[in-house]
Amino acid sequence: MAHLEVEQIGHVLVLTMNRPEARNALSPDMIVGLADAWDQIDTDPSIRVAVLTGAGGTFCSGADLKMMNESGTTSAAAERMKEDSGLHWKALLRSHQLSKPLIAAVEGFALAGGTEILQATDIRVAGESAVFGVTEVTRGLFPLGGSTVRLRRQIGFTKAMEMLLIGERVSAAEAERIGLIGRVVPDGEALKVALEIAEKIAANAPLSVQAVKKAVQASEGLTEAEGLAKELEIGVAIFGTNDAKEGTLAFKEKRPPAYTGT
Repeated sequence: MAHLEVEQIGHVLVLTMNRPEARNALSPDMIVGLADAWDQIDTDPSIRVAVLTGAGGTFCSGADLKMMNESGTTSAAAERMKEDSGLHWKALLRSHQLSKPLIAAVEGFALAGGTEILQATDIRVAGESAVFGVTEVTRGLFPLGGSTVRLRRQIGFTKAMEMLLIGERVSAAEAERIGLIGRVVPDGEALKVALEIAEKIAANAPLSVQAVKKAVQASEGLTEAEGLAKELEIGVAIFGTNDAKEGTLAFKEKRPPAYTGT
C-alpha cells in the first residue's frame, strides 16, 4: 500500500497521505513521495493546482514517534533520506516553494507536522471536527517544519506563541477565527469543497495564477516600495502571453476562454 496516493483529475493533482492506521503519520515512504510530488507539480504543465489531504478521516498527525525510536529501518525510502538530508524539509515544504497553488483539505487530526505542512499551503478547508496543534514541546521536540517563523506571520504573535509554547489543540472553529484556515465545512466534505476551489483556479490562466503566487512569495518581508517594484517586474510579463490575448478575446466574443498556459 502506497503511503502517498497520487491522482490527477483534469488539471488538478490530488495527494492523499495514506497511513490511516497511524493517523497518517509521516513515514520515509510518505516523505519521499511528497518530495517527488512537489517536483511533479512544478514541472508538469498539465498540472495547474494541487490538493493535499489524508485518508481515513485524518489529515496528518506529524512524525511517527514510534518509528523515531526504532532502528534498523532499511527501506529504499529510508536509504534515500539518509543520502539526501534535505529531503525531509523539502517534503514538509520548509525548503521548497511550490510554483502552483496548493490547497489543504483537512479532516480529523492535523497535529505537529500536520499543522506545520498546513502553513505552506495557500488555501485551507477543514471539516468542522478537525483539530490542529503544534504539539512538539509536549513531547520534548522542536517544530522544525517552520512554525516558529511562519505561524506568527499568519495568525499573529500572541496566538502563535500560545500554540507554540503550550502545545494545546485548537478546534476548526478557533483555527478559522484566528486565520489558520479559511473555511470550515461539514465533516466529510473538505476534499469535495477543496476540489471545487481547485477547479475554479484551474479554469483561470495558469501563467497568471502562477505569477500572482510568485509575486506574493517574492514580496514577503520587503518594504511596500520594494514589493510593488517586484510585483511590477513579475506581473508586466503576463500581458504579453498568449493567454492574455485569449482572455481579452474571449471576453469580447462572449465565450469561455481556452487557456493553454503559454
